[in-house]
Amino acid sequence: MDLKNDVQELNRNLYEQIEPFATGFLKVSDVHTIYWEQSGNPSGHPVVFLHGGPGGGTSPSNRRFFDPEFYQIILFDQRGAGKSTPHACLEENTTWDLIKDIEKLREHLQIPEWQVFGGSWGSTLALAYSQSHPDKVTGIVLRGIFLLRKKEIDWFYEGGAAAIFPDAWEPFRDLIPEAERDCFVKAYHKRLNSDDLNTQYEAARAWTKWEMMTAHLLPNEETIKRGDNDDFSLAFARIENHYFVNKGFFSTDSYLLDNIEKIKHINAVIVQGRYDCCCPMMSAWDLHKAWPEADFKVVADAGHSANEPGISAELVAANEKLKNIIKSK
Repeated sequence: MDLKNDVQELNRNLYEQIEPFATGFLKVSDVHTIYWEQSGNPSGHPVVFLHGGPGGGTSPSNRRFFDPEFYQIILFDQRGAGKSTPHACLEENTTWDLIKDIEKLREHLQIPEWQVFGGSWGSTLALAYSQSHPDKVTGIVLRGIFLLRKKEIDWFYEGGAAAIFPDAWEPFRDLIPEAERDCFVKAYHKRLNSDDLNTQYEAARAWTKWEMMTAHLLPNEETIKRGDNDDFSLAFARIENHYFVNKGFFSTDSYLLDNIEKIKHINAVIVQGRYDCCCPMMSAWDLHKAWPEADFKVVADAGHSANEPGISAELVAANEKLKNIIKSK
């Protein structure tokens, strides 16, 4: 079944909230242990959910993008995030460590291959994982494309998005003395790795609030409040900043685009909000041009968040498309 010619009516509504049928912790290194859970159909088609950030962790609502009667839904918290331990830890925490963890989890759960779903940083990791293990991937759904290139980091953290959100930008900017404002990512790195925990928390709150205030087309108070949670903010800000300072641990700026050939044969859907200020559409467009075989959906009235109505509808529909392809085989 051709993805682009699949014209039948697809469900676009989030599924009802469900509880996991299994949860656990997997020790992936001498330092790190990751939390995982499974929900939906224990004998269904496996799909792994890759959360954003990095450092964002998973939440129960992430299960709702998938038909629980068809999919075996696997969520896990990446190193240092969510319920994984140690909390906010940067040691042995790179893209390549996370890719190894995904493989360890797949083997631990005795899953031969699975569908990969990721948004924002999750789209970065989904691409990197799929390019590393294309033989283990049955389909890919990506949202809010982030390729971790310099121009994307500069846009969001060095003043680009401030043109649209000057009110949200000022508290983020003002935490840093003028003498250090030539590179906010480095200035925040210093504070997020300070010996003083209060300095870490203060920087983490400012970093996280900036992202949460810009994640929706229309401001979402529930999302913005996450920036007040020190536990969440510390992991979110420290791990994000760590990855950005290290350029995603990729060997080149265009690494993910340069390796698209490895996954062109895999059925895929790209979902992008037109007014995404965190991960602007230029990246989704560049990916679409490099990978025209993937179905490309632009949501005209949405920003970045997966929870915006237009984005969540396209994500559910994307999973339905891939479900129909699998069922037709």
